[in-house]
Amino acid sequence: MGRLDGKVAMITGASRGMGAEHAKEFVQEGAKVAITDILEDEGRQLADEIGENAIFVKLDITKLEDWENAIQKTKEAFGDVNILVNNAGYPGPFDHVADLDVDEYLKVINIDQHGTFYGMKAVIPHMLSSGGGTIVNIASVAGEQHVEGTPSAAYTAAKHAVMGLTKAAAVEYAAKNIRINAILPGSVLTPMMRDVFTQEQIDAAGSMSPINRLANPREISKVVAFLASDDSSYVTGAGYAVDGGLMVQ
Repeated sequence: MGRLDGKVAMITGASRGMGAEHAKEFVQEGAKVAITDILEDEGRQLADEIGENAIFVKLDITKLEDWENAIQKTKEAFGDVNILVNNAGYPGPFDHVADLDVDEYLKVINIDQHGTFYGMKAVIPHMLSSGGGTIVNIASVAGEQHVEGTPSAAYTAAKHAVMGLTKAAAVEYAAKNIRINAILPGSVLTPMMRDVFTQEQIDAAGSMSPINRLANPREISKVVAFLASDDSSYVTGAGYAVDGGLMVQ
């Protein structure tokens, strides 16, 4: 028996990195999973690798119409969506506020903040009509504080907004059997991190936490699965730091 037996999950940004690990963990725990992303080749390959309990659905999280299409395809394959993991994100540049390109600022906000909002707006009505569900938003330690040397104020602003959305919606839907929580990861060694950061920056990020290393994506996935499961049935509106002690030092 898995702790997600009988559940149907949609995970955004799931073609690689943390999202891919979330998908693998969820299926291992008994869920059926829609891997959603704009990266088609990687997403289809992952779905094939996982097997019959996973499908790939192309989804641009910044387009509300894409959300409705993805939800319908997930329902056709597996039934009502019980779990949404808003994992997709974009770190953006490392510039200070006065140096931030306006288009880059808006891109970060559109993906990290608005994409999360669109997902909640689209999925919550389906959860209400089917009896409830759980939403896990992937925020960041930047959702609570800004650390010099991490992505710009645009990222910090967006992730603070994700925390605000999480808390507000958790209160609004608590009595409707929908629980909404957030994960605040520290630095996680993912393909995107390797794409965006230099090796020197990666090493520096690992040394910032008391545990003195980067997280393995699967370490984040274990906590996501807990919040998505009935094991966390009395938890809503919470932000779980999975950061190696970064924020408490």
